[in-house]
Amino acid sequence: MIDTHAHLDDKKFDADRNEVIRGAAENGVKKIICVYCVSADVRSLDKFTHIVAENDSVYAAAGIHPHDAKAADVAWKNLEASLLLPDILAVGEIGLDYHYDHSLRDAQKAVFRSQLRLASEKRLPVIIHSREATDDTLTVLKEERYSGKAVMHCYSGSVEEAKNFIDMGFYISIAGPVTFPNAGKLKDVAGSIPLDRMLIETDCPYLAPQAKRGMRNEPAYLKYIAEEIASIRGVGVNEIIKATTENAERLFKI
Repeated sequence: MIDTHAHLDDKKFDADRNEVIRGAAENGVKKIICVYCVSADVRSLDKFTHIVAENDSVYAAAGIHPHDAKAADVAWKNLEASLLLPDILAVGEIGLDYHYDHSLRDAQKAVFRSQLRLASEKRLPVIIHSREATDDTLTVLKEERYSGKAVMHCYSGSVEEAKNFIDMGFYISIAGPVTFPNAGKLKDVAGSIPLDRMLIETDCPYLAPQAKRGMRNEPAYLKYIAEEIASIRGVGVNEIIKATTENAERLFKI
């Protein structure tokens, strides 16, 4: 399996990060994409760089999160530096978040546009965060005429909205909430989208699956997501693992 979205640089892993990475491998997660939410702090970039460099199974993605759009002007230098790393696979997570509105929406859209252009220049796929902002996310993508590859990270929208992104050639990534008993909408998505457009992720240390609810999430828990999707679709878990692994390898060229 490939965990296509993990925040291994989070301070919640500082005490046992190496053990967490080993535990992932022991549970069938052979590759992990560590997503760096770029800040202006050089120490955070150094920490992220060290984690990726010291672990052969860990790859890199970096982007300015919509929450941090208000400080993008001072973080941009670190973003450009992070995209020079040899193991960098994608620009992300980038996009729009209208649930919290930690940054003004106009600022979020401007930073999203700038990073889409940067990804196109670098010929890297993008990892898109879109929360309660589907219409504006689609508008920005269409106005920018973005034609590169992308994944909708930790997808939480409807089946109909997912089809819009799939029609653009994007992938849909399913995370721990699909295991929650009340996640009917997400279960519908997991059961209906084409399997060749699906990825799985933990988004750890956040959003632990139901079996580990209330605990720190880890890449080792990716199996619970694969098992839930297999149950929803009425297929063997190995079919889900094989398809999502091949999809991740194709999208991120690993």
